[in-house]
Amino acid sequence: MNKSELIDKLSVEANITKTKASEVIESVINSIIDAAKKDDKVTLTGFGSFVVSKRKEREGRNPQTGAKITIPASSVPRFTPGKAFKDAVK
Repeated sequence: MNKSELIDKLSVEANITKTKASEVIESVINSIIDAAKKDDKVTLTGFGSFVVSKRKEREGRNPQTGAKITIPASSVPRFTPGKAFKDAVK
């Protein structure tokens, strides 16, 4: 399912227009992104949690030359599925 299919499904199930459904989806996505930018954890009970984890600076190797390189520290978004979501997929 892609974003447009999700919008179609939401508009039918919630009995709202596709435009309104699109606004709702965009709002949810933007809210999760804004929270992640602030290092806040977003938990949707039964679905899962969105969190930003920090990666330390580390040493790597260029696979073509074998030369050592420094990989800079970074922030990485992560999703952890909730128990209800995991159970539904099993």
